[in-house]
Amino acid sequence: MSEAPAPRSFLDRLFDRGLLIRTGVDGLYGRSGAFESVVEALDRLVSRIGGADGAEVLRFPPGMARASFERSGYLKGFPHLAGTVHSFCGNEADHARLLACLDAGEDWTAKQAATDIVLTPAACYPLYPVAAARGRLPEDGLLFDLQSYCFRHEPSLEPTRMQLFRMREYVRMGTPEQVLAFRELWLQRGTTMMSDLGLPLAIDPANDPFFGRAGKMLANNQRAQALKFELNVPVNSEDKPTACLSFNYHQDHFGTTWGIHQADGSVAHTACVGFGLERITLALLRHHGLDLDAWPAEVRAQLFG
Repeated sequence: MSEAPAPRSFLDRLFDRGLLIRTGVDGLYGRSGAFESVVEALDRLVSRIGGADGAEVLRFPPGMARASFERSGYLKGFPHLAGTVHSFCGNEADHARLLACLDAGEDWTAKQAATDIVLTPAACYPLYPVAAARGRLPEDGLLFDLQSYCFRHEPSLEPTRMQLFRMREYVRMGTPEQVLAFRELWLQRGTTMMSDLGLPLAIDPANDPFFGRAGKMLANNQRAQALKFELNVPVNSEDKPTACLSFNYHQDHFGTTWGIHQADGSVAHTACVGFGLERITLALLRHHGLDLDAWPAEVRAQLFG
């Protein structure tokens, strides 16, 4: 008697249904109209929840200035995740060699060089130099509403670990008290939002994926100081739930890096809440099924009205 076929993975079922579309690169997928409708509905939902706060809306492209990226310190902690934009810089003879390499199926990138653009690793990274250029913050600080495609080089067959994904963020700048109150508010709001969407969740202390041995110390410090919390939902597995929202207190890191000062001249503190729009979409598909029309009525009401 033949063995029963192995069950299809969640990623395979998303492909089978046409919700995600293969491109030949792990973690780089097309999205169907149905998938996008959920992403767009989540984006609107976040806007409704935070809309009364008066955040300044800014939208940056998914690339940022290389000089700003270098100054940010990202390469110190996450060199393994960074992505740069390269372009051809050769002459006609180099172009001919490039075409010959293409015809032969060989590496054609020899005359590619880094441009002044780096792929945005998090939606808030282009914001800080812009905020610094405005001068001192007002007494009550500043609040920004951001959304961008982001890139992190971590190819994976886990559908929640995409290399290009959208991040919605609110970023608060001001005193430690102002930014910590902001984070506490969004811890409550985020928990309510995800519960209302019918998703099982847990709020857990977390750390960023810092690189190398020195990164382990940074990660331990981040946890010890309770600087980062994540709202986790089982998507790929129960054992390793997926971070769908993150709540981060940067202390004065970005204020010091960029020279962002409070009204009294002291260095500003910052905090952010980030929403992984694809990840929340995938969590909904995992827990409510791949047919959006069959989702619970209360969930559809939250998203689609």
